[in-house]
Amino acid sequence: MDDLSFKDKLTPITSDNVFKTEGYYNWGTSILKGDDGKYHLFYSRWKKEYGFYGWLTHSEIAHATSNNPAGPWENEETILEGARGNRWDAITAHNPKIKYFDGRYYLYYVGTNLGENAFTEEELKETALTGYSHPNWKILRPNQRVGVAVSNSVNGPWKRFKKPLIEPSGPITTLTVNPAITKGTDNLYYLVIKGDKPNEKGFVRNQAVAVSTSPTGPFEIQEKPVIDYLDTEDMSIWYDEIRERFYGVFHAHGFIGVVTSKDGIHWEKAQNYELMPKKVKQDNGVLLIPDRLERPFIYQENGKPKVLGLAAKQGDESFSIFIPINEKI
Repeated sequence: MDDLSFKDKLTPITSDNVFKTEGYYNWGTSILKGDDGKYHLFYSRWKKEYGFYGWLTHSEIAHATSNNPAGPWENEETILEGARGNRWDAITAHNPKIKYFDGRYYLYYVGTNLGENAFTEEELKETALTGYSHPNWKILRPNQRVGVAVSNSVNGPWKRFKKPLIEPSGPITTLTVNPAITKGTDNLYYLVIKGDKPNEKGFVRNQAVAVSTSPTGPFEIQEKPVIDYLDTEDMSIWYDEIRERFYGVFHAHGFIGVVTSKDGIHWEKAQNYELMPKKVKQDNGVLLIPDRLERPFIYQENGKPKVLGLAAKQGDESFSIFIPINEKI
């Protein structure tokens, strides 16, 4: 049955549950538990000198560790950057999802490029500091694609591929970004990606699902979108073995929501659809109401959600928040 509910189990955060990196904007997070017993965090970051729009030009994926999936976290290293050259992921490495499938580690991420156009580092910096109005933005945004890097160890080295994982089609157009993936009991892999909604005059985003027999594809996008009734993004999905169904969290204007599916292809609003407003309880009794609260991620163990990760922007700071989910409440 679709009776998953942990809205009332989200506990107030402490300073240990907030992760900042000096001199950087931190963004989306993804967690898994390693063979070493530690928790491994993969997250986006880029130097503040590039401004907040630098996510499209200078984001890198970094690795941190902790003894607790809710933190505190200790940064280890940068593991992926824009590859440069004329590769599909020449520019930026963004919005990671780390997964362990059948003895190997898979790091899904977003990259982009400027096509055949040569560029300098100064031009990239100018693009970042200018933002949406820079001519390069009109090339960089639609060239975004989802890719994957593979390793035998959570500590790397990471093997990239020459081509992106999936191209837009069906219920999404323009780009494929913000991957979320899980494995079903049928041994198929279900990949949710975001793109633009076709035939829309305004700026509306769709979520699509693609299916493959392998975590590296090829993936086939399904005709039915995951979400097309609301402008949403930033899915994180998992298979709930207790309820024998898929769940996904996303962010929309004003709230963090939950959708569900029995087969991974046909999705609907979960019974407990609205997980939380964009306000975070703190242990000092003061509500944290960031300017932006996005990139929800559920870390679960033994079929149970343990931590809700979020990316927050407040003024000129952006940081990661990890809300413990207390099963005993």
